[in-house]
Amino acid sequence: MISINKILAFTALSTLVLSACGGSSSSSKVMVPETPDPMFTQSYQVTVTNLTYAQPMSPIALVLHNEGQLWTMGEMASVALENLAESGDNSDVLADSMVLSGQGGAGLLMPAMSEVLNVSYTFTDVNNAPMKLSLATMLVNTNDAFTGINALAVNNLAVGESISFTTSSYDSGTEKNSELMATIPGPAGGGTGEGFNAERDDIDKVAMHSGVVSVDDGLMGSALTQAHRFDNPTLAVMVTRTE
Repeated sequence: MISINKILAFTALSTLVLSACGGSSSSSKVMVPETPDPMFTQSYQVTVTNLTYAQPMSPIALVLHNEGQLWTMGEMASVALENLAESGDNSDVLADSMVLSGQGGAGLLMPAMSEVLNVSYTFTDVNNAPMKLSLATMLVNTNDAFTGINALAVNNLAVGESISFTTSSYDSGTEKNSELMATIPGPAGGGTGEGFNAERDDIDKVAMHSGVVSVDDGLMGSALTQAHRFDNPTLAVMVTRTE
């Protein structure tokens, strides 16, 4: 028979061995590094065609964003939109805080001409990738008319898929449509007409543009002729997802 002393000695030895091994299962845990979020890129090619007869378009502002919109009908235009609609300057729109990625046009888009722009953005989380695309440009032979597309949902487009549509024109409501040479920044104003003016002297809300009157239709002092009149649509736009 095994003596009590031998049993006690064996128990003590077993305790010593367990203690040397740490006596806890925590030492056997393996630290697994976190898997980084997948990168997810959306890229779009946008072809813009000027459909008017004598209205050059200012350098285009093309932006991707996942919140907000460039304008809301019946509400005040942002200062960024006002600047674009009165002077054709797209820099404030491109720099807006909601913009994830943007591209500006190369220059004036003349009547019947087209321009291709590309814009893309890389997300780190595919669950945060609801993408909207917006575009804006001024009809430069006007006081404050602009056209474009506003917060178009494009993330459901498949790679290689395209969508085409035409755009209407809007009045930013920030400057009276006097059509005076001194207030037209485009060629019809001799290239010296005033652009952006922080003072708002019109209805101060975005609305559909009713078109220009012109001197030919009796608006005295107008720098515009019937050639500068425009009907909707004013742009043709094709958006293609490339990635």
